[in-house]
This record gives sequence, C-alpha cells and structure tokens, in this order.
Amino acid sequence: MNIEKDTCEGHNPNPDAIEIVRNKACSRQIMEDIAATFKILGDPVRVSILHALSISTLCVCDLAELLNMSHSAISHQLRILRTARMVRCEKHGRKAFYRLEDDHVETIIQTALAHLTEDGCATDRRNK
Repeated sequence: MNIEKDTCEGHNPNPDAIEIVRNKACSRQIMEDIAATFKILGDPVRVSILHALSISTLCVCDLAELLNMSHSAISHQLRILRTARMVRCEKHGRKAFYRLEDDHVETIIQTALAHLTEDGCATDRRNK
C-alpha cells in the first residue's frame, strides 16, 4: 500500500526560495495585525453586520431588527468594528448610520463569499 506523505523526506531547504520570501514578506507586526483582523472576523454577528453593510448603509435600529438583536448588543459589536477601522459612523440627527470604512473591507467579505459560494448566497437564501 502506497501512502502519500504530506511532509518532506529529510531536511533540504531551498536557500534561493527562502531568500525571495524573506525579502518580500511583511513584518511580524503586520502578521500579528492581520491575525487580529481575522479574530475580529471570527464572530458570525460581526461578519453578518459587515455583510449587511456591504449591501447598504444602515442605522443601528436597522441592524438590530435585521439581526434580531438588541440595540446595545449591536452597538457593542459596532464599537469593535469601528475600533478595528472596518466601519464608520455618521450621525444624522438622532440616528447613527454605519457603512463600511473602505472598499478593502467589502473586498474581504466578497472574497470570502466567493470562496464559499458560487452565487453570493442566493442559493442559501432560497433554502431558508
């Protein structure tokens, strides 16, 4: 029986490849910042908020209704997202409207959707 191994046999690194990566790789601090971003995105409520905001600018009331959560719970999640510079708030009178901070946040959400689905959740919505 031939079992394919998922490791190298022996230790024989390629110095040229390692040097190329070392010269182009980001700093450890950047990697830690990216990991922190993914931790923030590791919460389904926050991802749901970002997905909703990728569709439309919404106020806290809209998000609370949409996600069936309290205003304070939504505000708490929005505070985390705002601190991470993923959303921005604009006050209009007594209402606080939220939108994505920039196109990069939308790209993250859309890329994840494209990776997991072929049609951006249309099939998923029909099955509910």
